[in-house]
Amino acid sequence: MTTWTAGYVADIGYTHGFYRELTPALLNFVLLTRGQRGPDLDGRVTYCELGCGQGVSTNLLAAANPAIEFHATDFNPAQIAGARALAAEAGTPNVHFYDHSFAEFLHEPALPASFDVIALHGIYSWISPENRAHIVEFLRRRLKPGGIVYISYNTLPGWAAAMPLRRLLTDHAGTRTGPIIPRIDEAVAFAESMREAKASYFTQNPALAPRFDKLKALPRSYLAHEYFNRDWTPFYVADVAAELAEAKLTYVGSAALLEGVDAINLNAEQQAILKACADPVRRETLRDYMVNQQFRRDVYVKGALPHTVPSSRAIWTHLRFALSTPRAEVALKVQGSLGEAQLQEEVYRPILDVLARGPATVQAIFADPSVKALDWGKLMEAFGILVGSGHVQPCPSGKEPAKEPAKEPAKDEAARLKRTRAFNAAVMKRAEASEELQFLASPVTGSGVPADRMAQLFLSAQAAGVDPVQRAWAVLQAQGQRLVKDGKPLDGAEANLADLRERYDTFVATRLPVFRQLGIA
Repeated sequence: MTTWTAGYVADIGYTHGFYRELTPALLNFVLLTRGQRGPDLDGRVTYCELGCGQGVSTNLLAAANPAIEFHATDFNPAQIAGARALAAEAGTPNVHFYDHSFAEFLHEPALPASFDVIALHGIYSWISPENRAHIVEFLRRRLKPGGIVYISYNTLPGWAAAMPLRRLLTDHAGTRTGPIIPRIDEAVAFAESMREAKASYFTQNPALAPRFDKLKALPRSYLAHEYFNRDWTPFYVADVAAELAEAKLTYVGSAALLEGVDAINLNAEQQAILKACADPVRRETLRDYMVNQQFRRDVYVKGALPHTVPSSRAIWTHLRFALSTPRAEVALKVQGSLGEAQLQEEVYRPILDVLARGPATVQAIFADPSVKALDWGKLMEAFGILVGSGHVQPCPSGKEPAKEPAKEPAKDEAARLKRTRAFNAAVMKRAEASEELQFLASPVTGSGVPADRMAQLFLSAQAAGVDPVQRAWAVLQAQGQRLVKDGKPLDGAEANLADLRERYDTFVATRLPVFRQLGIA
């Protein structure tokens, strides 16, 4: 007899994460870097997330993009109830949640006829072939021509060595009954006993040890959904591309932009092999072998439409960017498969210095005397690297050039500001009792910004006009909590207040200016 869970873990909720790759402006930027046109995100836009989990990403994106209508489904009714509760607390009107299966969702009458963007993060590898077929049919029938699909999944060959470990864990958990967390703990302990007994699988796979050690420290809620579902399938990229081709989708590129930069990931011989391969999907498969890829974040389009040189240049010129990392913390280096790579100071430093003064269009950045000497191609490449590294974010904007490109706010930013303030207030209210939600919404980028519990308590206190340090300590005291420093809880109010003061001073000096530029504070 089948159940509504269809073999998926349901007795523990998924993590409350925000996934930046789902951001509409970022997805359009990925297409732009690949020379492809994306959907018009300044018109009447519809967005769908399949398998939204706790609904944090969908809720945040809806608040930060009030002109876009969001629809999302997840089979777990507890998670949908939580997602709807957050939407109600934030007063977000443009988001709609459903607790449908993928088969049921296709026939939901409340959905729009078609979508501009459909996203599914962390779903495809963890569902049955039957449900994958339902998803492909949904994409075929519900995605507009020219629409974007974002899909992430576990990848081969990177998962090949660890597949027996997953089987070892799930088989042991299957010999027990009861709640999933104790069964996970027992399974991990059993695998450890196998390693200590020097089972050849462990001794002859040296790369397994760091993976297993990392696994043991992960939250059990994450492990339950990553490893312990009935269905679990890592894919070669070519196999996913073949399945999505049934929905008329064409592979565009990775939303993890740094992974597409050959210079930091591939040696000269590897680059030569890829250059000789004309087929883009086979080329990605070969690349995955070269870097031993474990997880992919891919963007597809229904009806690839290349930019002309003039149309691409026009989009680039009026595209806005914002710095999302404190300027002093942006190191001129990036990490690739080949190791750490140094960025050219004469290219990146002037761009970062301009953005440190506030969000700006490429037109405004290029007009700055310190940037003007740069080659146009180098400038575009630099933005791909900076966005890929997470230090800089593309911003939603209207099509028309601003009169003062470096200063004028983007189209609809007033509406964004109103909705994000309400959403952030709801999230920060929850921070008084929990550290579950770790992101706030930016009206400038239309995306999420990391903000831990302390940052949220400081921001909410500032908004209320009270002492942030005293307010944060009052919240902790009311719950019988203390700060931890060097692995030990601090004793007494004086020690806790002193540490909070130090944390607040650091926050004011580093994070607060960024929050202000991003419209959060």
